[in-house]
Order: sequence, then C-alpha cells, then structure tokens
Amino acid sequence: MQVEVRIQGTDLADAVRTYAVRRIRFALGRFGSRVGRIVIRISDVNGTRGGVDQCCHISAELLPSGKVVLEQVDADLFAAIDRAAERAGQAVRREIQKKREMQTQRESVRAPF
Repeated sequence: MQVEVRIQGTDLADAVRTYAVRRIRFALGRFGSRVGRIVIRISDVNGTRGGVDQCCHISAELLPSGKVVLEQVDADLFAAIDRAAERAGQAVRREIQKKREMQTQRESVRAPF
C-alpha cells in the first residue's frame, strides 16, 4: 500500500500528513495487498473565511482492478480525516465483498461436465 498525501492551505502540514497516513493505514491495513496506491488530498475550501470547509478527499486503487473515491468535509480538519478514513475502510470492504460475490456467482453458474 502506497500512501501519498497532498496538503493545501493549512499551517500544520507535517502533523496533518503524519496523522492522515496513520489513520488511513489503520483503516485499510487489514486489506493488505488488495489495496494499491492511496492519494489523500487535504484542503481548506474557504481559506481564512472559516466555516465548515476542511476537506479530506481519499482515492484508493483496488487490486487487481477498481477504485474507491470519497470526500469528507468538516469544520475540524482532524475530524474530517477520521471520518474519511473510516468511510474509506467501509467502502473498500464493500467493494471487495461485492467482487467475491460476483466471483462466487460465476463459479456456481458453470455446469460440471
């Protein structure tokens, strides 16, 4: 699993980067080799104007094929990262489960000769 973090518009770049990598590894670590490259984009949508505008965008590639993309916006940057990582874990689990079910259905359709 390769994790890339891109940060725009925040002063705590190193602390945020470390936190985001730790949270995403915790959320997706159990899937091991099923997850390839992960890109986390963190930005402050409204800049210095304030409001609910801290955005965490996660894109995770599934191996051998597939992709999960999600975005979480919150007033607190760390809460946005937490919720986005949790949602990414749930989405990856659903995608892997869906692929397993499709594989099982294909195998059950085949007639033994």
